[in-house]
Amino acid sequence: MFEDLFELIKDASSALRNVVHKTPLTYSTYFSKLTGKNVYLKLENLQKTGSFKVRGAYNKIRSLMPEAREQGVIAASTGNHAQGVAYAARELGVKATIVMPETAPPYKIISTRSYGAEVLLHGKVYDDAYRKAVEISMKTGAYFIHPYDDPLVIAGQGTIGLEIGEDLPQVDAVIVPVGGGGLISGIAIALKNTIGDHVKLYGVEPAGAPKLKEALTRNAPVTITPSPSLADGVVTKGVGRLTFRIMKELVSDVLLVNEDDIARAMYLMLERAKLLAEGAGALPLAALLSNPDAIEGKNVVAVISGGNADLTTLYRVILRGLMVEGRIAKVTLMLKDVPGTLERALKVISQLRCNIIDVRHDRLSPEILPGYARVEVLIEVPDIETLRTLKKELTEQGVKVVH
Repeated sequence: MFEDLFELIKDASSALRNVVHKTPLTYSTYFSKLTGKNVYLKLENLQKTGSFKVRGAYNKIRSLMPEAREQGVIAASTGNHAQGVAYAARELGVKATIVMPETAPPYKIISTRSYGAEVLLHGKVYDDAYRKAVEISMKTGAYFIHPYDDPLVIAGQGTIGLEIGEDLPQVDAVIVPVGGGGLISGIAIALKNTIGDHVKLYGVEPAGAPKLKEALTRNAPVTITPSPSLADGVVTKGVGRLTFRIMKELVSDVLLVNEDDIARAMYLMLERAKLLAEGAGALPLAALLSNPDAIEGKNVVAVISGGNADLTTLYRVILRGLMVEGRIAKVTLMLKDVPGTLERALKVISQLRCNIIDVRHDRLSPEILPGYARVEVLIEVPDIETLRTLKKELTEQGVKVVH
């Protein structure tokens, strides 16, 4: 199936052999126990430039040689494709211009420039930057490097599928983030043609950007209005026409995950696997942890597509993850505003080995009865069961626990 593209994937594999990393496929005991499956992580977050994008970018630009050295290349990206194109162009001696939306994370802009590319900021979302890049391409003659809807880009990403098949011939299912669809399209073609049609491919999208889910429902590519997400790398208004045709035939199902699922997956990868994944890269694990029964098969690969996480976002994710896991909690109490009441409550907290991070009092809000104070206590707790015990003991001591 899609034999012409499979031939391009095999050719790309040879061309990329000494250019990109063959990234590890690691077995995770922890995530396997959580899900009841044999979970393997394909670590493209350890790829050059921090994501899989360099594979497709290099494969496309090399096909344009030597003309590209005269004309240059141009691309539009929110970050990872930008860095992939910039790196590949530098390695091949080609001038690169990247158009990024004004909302692109500053560190991704800095990283892209560090590879020698010229960066132009335009528009609020990827689609605005895309239109500007195409306009510049038509004016200057620079070759436009599409992030996903190009056979040679898809072929470059498909080399990941060949690596998975080599390292785990008994693979049953592969879970892949979906932005424009180039990554899952290439992986699906590679695996279906090497391992067999029984291998199932699952795409994952944020619940606020279900462009493939909607397209499959309507049986045609659609344009949506996506919501902001931790998985900013896959927040686009639609998928590609070529990639849609491939995904419609080869993808078994599309799973949606919410922001808490994404934050939890990022947090657990950091704490348990000692690996940094950006929001888009954590999507497959988020889907697997939130609904393992939706994935058929025992041997499951989650493609961790990138690790370029913004550190300020990461800080919020860690706090959110700690709260979701019950390791940090905010307990709200309604106390009589007399000496000793708060002290008794704090004594219960300390006896259960909970560490107090912050305490806030409110006596003035209209909904608080005279003679009472609302106290919010932010605490570190050993586990979620301790939190339940804490609330129970406070209630037994006559303290009103609001939540």
